[in-house]
This record gives sequence, C-alpha cells and structure tokens, in this order.
Amino acid sequence: MKIVKPLILTCLFLSQGYMFSQRTLTLDESMEIAGLNSPAIQKSRLNMEKNKEYLKAQLASLKSRFFLDVTPVSYSREQRYDERFSEWYTSENKGAAASFVVSQPIKLTDGLLTIRNDFGYQDNFSEANNTTYTDMGFNNYFYLQYDQPVFTYNRLKLNLDRIKLNLETATMAYAIEMLNMEYQVNQAFYAVYQKQTAVQIAEEEFANQKVSLEIIKSKVEAGLSAKEELLQAELNYATSESNVDNNRVDLENASDQFKLLIGMSLFDDIQVESDIDFKLIYVNPEKAIENGLNQRLELTQRNIDLKMSEFNLTETSSENEFRGDISLSVGVMGNNEYFADIYDKPTNSPSVGITFSIPLFDWGQRQARIKAAEIDIQSKHIDLEDQKNNIIINIRKTYRNLQNLVYQIEIARQNEKNAQLTYEINLERYQNGDLTSIDLQRFQNQLSDKKTRLVNALINYKLEIINMKVQSLWDFEKNISFIPQELQGNLSTEN
Repeated sequence: MKIVKPLILTCLFLSQGYMFSQRTLTLDESMEIAGLNSPAIQKSRLNMEKNKEYLKAQLASLKSRFFLDVTPVSYSREQRYDERFSEWYTSENKGAAASFVVSQPIKLTDGLLTIRNDFGYQDNFSEANNTTYTDMGFNNYFYLQYDQPVFTYNRLKLNLDRIKLNLETATMAYAIEMLNMEYQVNQAFYAVYQKQTAVQIAEEEFANQKVSLEIIKSKVEAGLSAKEELLQAELNYATSESNVDNNRVDLENASDQFKLLIGMSLFDDIQVESDIDFKLIYVNPEKAIENGLNQRLELTQRNIDLKMSEFNLTETSSENEFRGDISLSVGVMGNNEYFADIYDKPTNSPSVGITFSIPLFDWGQRQARIKAAEIDIQSKHIDLEDQKNNIIINIRKTYRNLQNLVYQIEIARQNEKNAQLTYEINLERYQNGDLTSIDLQRFQNQLSDKKTRLVNALINYKLEIINMKVQSLWDFEKNISFIPQELQGNLSTEN
C-alpha cells in the first residue's frame, strides 16, 4: 500500500501535465481561433447566413410557381325544397376534379400573370315527383389572367430591396463585429503579454534581490555590515518574492479573460509570443480620413437606415391612397358527355375588370403619418453627418496619440537605459559597503519601473496602430485595405 499510493500520485501528476500542456500562441493564431470560436462572431455569422436564406427565398418567389389541386372523389346526397314548384326533391352528386395553376410575378410592374386549367368529371342524379333526372360528363376550363395594380408603388420590388438591405445590414454587422474582435483580441493579447513581461521583470528583480541578500549575508558574517542591513535585505527579498507571486496571479487572470474572449477552453495553459520591437510606421492622416469616410461600415449602415426610412415613407404614403386594380382574362370552356369531345362546342369567356379605391376622409391620419416618416428621414440624415464627424475626430485623435507615443517610446527607452546603468553602478557601491539595502532597493524599483514603462509604451503604440487600422480601414503597415477579402466578396454580391 505504501508503494501503490506514490505511484497513483505520480500517474495523476503526469496525466495533468499532459492534459494541461502549455500552448504558445501568436497574435495571428489568436485571431484565427477567435474567428472560429468566438460566441459573438458565431452569432453574427449565423444572422448573416439567415438573411442570405431569406434573400434566396424571395428571389425564388419571383420565379414561376406551379400548383396542382386534386379532388379524386367527391360525393354528396341531400334533400332540398324547391319553392318554385312547392315540392321536395332529392339530389345526388358524384365527381372528381383537378386544377393546375402556373403563376408568374412580374417584378417590373408588380403584376401577376396566371395560367389556369380546371378539369372535372360530374355525375348528377335528382328525383322529384317520381321523375328522375341524370346528367354526367366532363368539363374543362382553360384561361389566362393578368392582374395589375395602378397608381401605387411597386410592392414586389420594394420587398425585394428591403430583404437585400437586411442582408447587407447583417453583413455589415458581421464585418463590424470582426473589426471589433480584431481590436479586442489585440488588447487582450497584449494585456497577457504585458503581464508575462511583468512576471519576467519581477523575476529579474527577485534574482537581483537574491544576489543582494547573499552579498549582505557574507558582509554581516565577516563583521563588515550591521545586522540591521541583513534584516532589511531579507525584507526586500520577501517583498520581491511576493511581487513575483502577485504578478503571476495577474497573468493567470488576464489569461483566463483572453481565453474566454477567443473561445478557448479555460483549462488550456497558454502563453503568448510577440515581437514588440519599435518599428515606426508612417501614417498619412489625410489618407486615413479619406479612406475612413469612403469605407467605414458604420456609414454604410447609416445609409441603409436612411433607405429603410425612405421605404417606410413610401409605404406610409400608400395608406388610404387612391389606387386602381386592372384584371384581364381570356379563356375557353368546354363540356361534353365524352372526354374526347370536351371542346366540340367551346365557349369563349373573356373578362375585363377595373376597380378604383378612392379615399374620402381620414381625419388627417395619412398626412400625420407621412409627416412622421419625413421627420424620421431627417433624423437619419443627421445621424449620417454625425457619424462622419465622429470618424474624422477619432482618426485625428488616434493620429495625435501615435505622434505622442513615438516621443514617449524614445524617452522610455533612454530612461530604461539610464536606470540599468544607475543600478549597476549602485550595486557596485553596495558591494563596497558605500550604500544601504534601502538605497539599493530604491534603485532596483526605479529600474523595474522604467522597464515596465518601456514595455507599456511599446504595447500602446502597437494598439494605437491597430486602432488606426480599425478607424480608417486602411493598414498603413502593409499599405492595403483592411476589409477582409471574403467580406468584400459578400458586399459586392449584394450590391
């Protein structure tokens, strides 16, 4: 039993090491995982696919539709009272019927062309005053009909345009979600990288404290330094060790948030890998503003909202409107006891109908609704202009931040270099007994702070470059458009 228990513990440890093996992620790999697994991206993609299917259904409804109604057997028997002859009679009907209909919507005019053929067989029997009457035979009615609304808007075309805009809106939402995810993943990725660097800096500081503690121990043992110096060095050592643990906790928390964002399992052990060396990227603010105003998806959404409001105005104007409906029909009917002779004596049956709907008085309801729809259009115009101004302001703000960060990186780099040199000089002074542990700790803290500031400045520059890419939809690093190719294909298809 004493041997089995350690073996079980060892197996559990090895299995956990296998299950939670560490995975190193680059920024590109993180974006790829987020694109596939992120709940927000998945919902947005499904919404886009749903609207694609709606558009397919609407386009299919514009094609010819075929209907077949079949009544293979019908039978009825009843007794009725004939008021003309003041007598009761019995009737019995047997029959079968079928109707074949082809209808074709006309997109250009919002009309409907219908071809219909009604075929039937009937066997009728009736009896009154001991007299029997029978009638049986075949009948067929074939006709062509066209219905056309006039003095009104094209409802068929408007519905199709609205569904296309719905798909375009869903595509825009998906594209915007992708862009937002791009920035959020970058933020979370560099947050993890920042915490990793903080752990490294804390571990370096801890290593320095360990060296300092060994130095002061040897000095106190040799009687060259007071015991109080050793106590202070031990306190600095413990504080530095605690700082390492605190930074590791922060790293684990940031890693969990990052894994949740990109859709990874929370039980995966990860670390991120990135090159944050400073590389100056030229950003043309005029190009950024021009491309942002031409390509920003939010502006496309505002234009779609404006078109939707115009559709609503068209529909509102049709309430209680003067309109007409024209119906034209040409057909031929035949009936005979024998199937082959159905059209032996055909009967032509043309028909023409014109109907007008004339509103008289609605107490100003239609006019008020039209006014409300016009006000909504004005509001959408204001939203569009406001969105343009916000784009310009945000691009200018991001450009100014980039310019400022370049100076901040130069200053932070020089400060880190000076802090490293200062620490090395004072460490030598500390070894020679010319400096106390408290003073050395101050220089150590200064070095850690300057290293952290440099890393933060480099990461902030990276994030602002990405922010400029999102704001302007132009990648100044690669000098290409930032809209993904698959989204460009979707948008061009809808247009």
